[in-house]
Amino acid sequence: MNTASTLPPAADSHCVSIAVFASGDGSNCERLIRHFMSSSAARVGVVLSNRPDAYALVRAERLGVPTEVVTRDRLADPAVMLGLLDRYGVRFIVLAGFLALIPDFLVRAYERRIVNLHPSLLPKYGGRGMYGHHVHQAVKAAGERQTGITIHYVSARYDEGQVIAQYATALEPSDSVSDIERKVRRLEEQYLPSVVEALVRSLPF
Repeated sequence: MNTASTLPPAADSHCVSIAVFASGDGSNCERLIRHFMSSSAARVGVVLSNRPDAYALVRAERLGVPTEVVTRDRLADPAVMLGLLDRYGVRFIVLAGFLALIPDFLVRAYERRIVNLHPSLLPKYGGRGMYGHHVHQAVKAAGERQTGITIHYVSARYDEGQVIAQYATALEPSDSVSDIERKVRRLEEQYLPSVVEALVRSLPF
């Protein structure tokens, strides 16, 4: 199953500054940075994390992208967050393994310009606490015959925003949790950058 029913067509656009929010290793964060280095559509202008030890920050700094640590208090403060994003000229936000709930004011300010990558076929295996290996363990325990990724708009509730695109991969009964994770990562590598590029190219000016 490969669907992208609400993905808008690509259109000419100016270079858009993207903020990537990440809490962990940052492999998808780095993938987005590298992808947009050779794109006229956008660039990753800043990487933000709620964890000062997130390896995503190291990846970004090595590639010359500014980073910011946003504590819980900073994330909850409209003046701080909106001012910070404005300082980097951010027009679009991608959550790539960001584990904190996005506050309502940020969802409203970036309506249909903030998206999340989730490692399952939502609405299955979404919600609070369902991230990374927790998702893959649940998929394995349920004996699912397929899993995948969902890219969706962010709402005020975990994993409940409108689905933009979903991509699936078949599973075998013999697949381990690590096998499931590898299959999902291949989908992330294949589809996340191109879906984000199509979205930013469709932004009105």
